Formats: sequence, structure tokens, C-alpha cells
Amino acid sequence: MKAFDSVIDAIGNTPLVRIRKHDDCCPVQLYAKLEFMNPGGSVKDRLAKYLVSRMERDGTLTANSVLVENSSGNTGAALSMVAAVRGLRCVVTIPDKMSREKISRMRAFGTEVVIAPTAVDADDPRSYYSLARQLANEIPNAVYPDQYNNPLNALAHYESTGPEIWEQTGGAIDAFVCGIGTGGTISGVGRYLKERKPGVQVIGVDPIGSVFHDYFHHKQMSKPHVYDVEGIGEDYLVKAVDFSVIDDIVQVNDAASFAAARSLVREEGILCGGSSGSALYAALQVAPRFAGGNVVVLLPDSGNMYLSKFLDDEWMAGRGHEVESRPSLMATREKAGLIA
Repeated sequence: MKAFDSVIDAIGNTPLVRIRKHDDCCPVQLYAKLEFMNPGGSVKDRLAKYLVSRMERDGTLTANSVLVENSSGNTGAALSMVAAVRGLRCVVTIPDKMSREKISRMRAFGTEVVIAPTAVDADDPRSYYSLARQLANEIPNAVYPDQYNNPLNALAHYESTGPEIWEQTGGAIDAFVCGIGTGGTISGVGRYLKERKPGVQVIGVDPIGSVFHDYFHHKQMSKPHVYDVEGIGEDYLVKAVDFSVIDDIVQVNDAASFAAARSLVREEGILCGGSSGSALYAALQVAPRFAGGNVVVLLPDSGNMYLSKFLDDEWMAGRGHEVESRPSLMATREKAGLIA
């Protein structure tokens, strides 16, 4: 019998799929790494598996431990899944802008979810970062992985996601495009790819309202503000980001992110999240730099987490976003300035 010992062992080895609808006018071969096909529905499954196994190995995490983490939803869900398998208590703090699907998913695993206001500074005691630290100090036997500042975050992707992409492309990769949230994925994958092929360009994707773009390009901190897309961007410089392996950071607004994600769903049958749309839009913007080459864009999570948000026409209209009768990659390319 060929079977995994648990759902945790099913994490990884996600497919690489070619995006075809732009072939007539886009100068690159574009491939999507479908991370939402991990069992927990996102790239963060890899981090949760890696963190828990490392902490169990070094004795930090035991059968009596309580996992406490701050999350925009996907790491919280991934840790919730692993905690359910291990029989651990799990507590996650999350900003109130996140989808109800994310909150319901964590609660379904048995996790205690603490909802915090989004529109406060990172060091405000009400923020989801501060609340997680406070709970970790108050709860007996709490273990706080602190994904935003934990070097194991990038190492998880250096040891899994990066090697997979290298093997799947046979080393024929010219650029890797990835959103930046905690920064672990882009940092770990970027370092792995550059060690094997220094010419690979690593392109980060940052929502307008986040701080990474201005810091990378101008070494100054912009004033963060709230944006609708979930799972990428931050309002302070987290330590898990390794800017030394990033060649460029592209900004994408909410409207472009959602239009691109909706086009992936409608034209490619890829039910992805809004930050996947951010990454696709950025990949189309930088594509002319890599004419004739291969570009891999990482799609971090599933549209199942956003059925009540950007995949719902009423929500889109209520937020002032255009609702196209049939979202298309052609329209996305036009918005990216790739078609005159």
C-alpha cells in the first residue's frame, strides 16, 4: 500500500503549471507553482511542518506545549492543521480585515482565534503582533514561533520549495516572482536558486500600502496604510526577509491584484487567492526583461479562502473595484501596460 503516515507528510511536491492564455503576446514562458495544492491550502504548510519538526527535534515543542502565533491566516491554518495531528492546543491572533473563511478554517481545526484591529501600528498593544507576544507570555508552556522574525522561515523554503522549483524547471529558470509577506518564501527560494544559477532574477511583489518597496528602492520607510489584498506586505521591516537575494520589488495595487486573480480563475481554471493575482500582475510587468526565457511565479494560496471577498461580485462592487463580466488575462496585460 502506498500511503502517507499523516496529512503532514503530504505537504510539498506541488505542481508547476504553464500559464497559456498570454502566449500570443507575452515574451516569456510563464509557469505557476501551485502552492495552494498543499493539504492545508497554502505555501505556509511547508513552514508549519518545518517549524514543528525542528522544534520537536530540539525539545522546544513537547506534548504539553501550546502553539501561539500571529498570522494573516495561512500560517495560522497550517499550524492549526499540524496541531490537530499532534494533539496540541493552538492559539492564533489575526487582523480583522482577513476573510471569514480563514477564521472559520482555523476554528474548524480546534484553534482559538483572537481577532485584532488592522488599522493600528505594529507596536500598538492591540496589534495582532503584540497580542501574540502577550499571550505567549501569559499562557503556560506557550511556544511562539514568531514567523515574521524566525530564520527557520526562510530555511524551510531553502530546503523544500527551492529544490522543487529547480528540479521541475531542470534549472532552466530566468526569473522567480513571489509576493513578500513574512519574506520567508522569497528569501529561501531566492537563495537556493541563486546558489545554483547566479543569473536568476528574484522579483518581490509588494502591495501599495506596505513598507518593503520603498525600503528596498530608497532605504526609507514609507507610512503604511491598509489595503485589501491579504497575505502579503507588512507595516514594519520583519527580520525574515533577506533583501540581499532580491533583485527588484514591484508594487501592485488592489484592483490589479484582484483582476489578475479573477482572470486566472476564469481563464486558466486556477482557483487562487488575491496575492496570487498580485504576483501574476508583477510577472507580466517584468516579463519584457526576460524575453524568450522562463519565469516562475508562486501562487501561495487558494481562492477557497476568498469566496466571500474578491471572488464575490457584490463585495468587489462594494469596495469600488471593477467587476468584469469575464475577467481575462488580455485585460490584465493591458492594465500592466504590455499592450498598446
